Amino acid sequence: MIRWLRSFLFVVQMYAMMPLMGVVFLPWALVSRRGARVACKTYCHWTLWTARWMVGIRSEVRGKVPDGDVLVAAKHQSFLDILILFRALPAAKFIMKRELIWTPVIGLYALRLGCVPVARGKRGQAVARMLADVEAGASDPGQLVIYPQGTRIAPGVKALYKVGAAALYEQTGQVCVPVATNVGLFWPRKGILRKPGLAVVAFLPEIAPGLGKDAFLARLEQEVEAASDALLREGGDG
Repeated sequence: MIRWLRSFLFVVQMYAMMPLMGVVFLPWALVSRRGARVACKTYCHWTLWTARWMVGIRSEVRGKVPDGDVLVAAKHQSFLDILILFRALPAAKFIMKRELIWTPVIGLYALRLGCVPVARGKRGQAVARMLADVEAGASDPGQLVIYPQGTRIAPGVKALYKVGAAALYEQTGQVCVPVATNVGLFWPRKGILRKPGLAVVAFLPEIAPGLGKDAFLARLEQEVEAASDALLREGGDG
């Protein structure tokens, strides 16, 4: 009961700080992309700091953090991996669901950061629109983050790696950096309860350009799933 109450208080303050910081940083964010980035990184620092002392979730980044124009293909288990990734990467911009642009605070700041909103639809149409949107924003430097499974996946659950990540890898011609995580053990995709432990986001060895789509997806899935499974065991799940 005490753990649930602490989790509830943490969640309340976390969401309360989002619009508060959004308003405080808004004038700078409207005139400068750097202002928007500083605002979001400040929010990430705050939330990860309060997670540590309020609910006992420590966070750690492993591996070489990319700092150039690369494609980052990440395992997605909860909001926590977004926070850790954004704080770690110098200039992250996310492939995101188009509906999120209408979300107060989040939508405005996502657009200011250069995130790419994509509409859902039939697979071929959705991928084509995503590629066109990424091409339109290609002049914005930074690390383009995509979740190849398309949504949050609970720890240990297997889900298809979608063709969108392979299409981006082929179109951009950039190095791809896979990312594994175990954050869902401590911060679930749904619900209030947070559990204490070490939440890890691990940058894995890069995948050079030039692989075919099928070969790329197979390698990406194998490396991300194997590393994520190892982190789950380290975190006490199995």
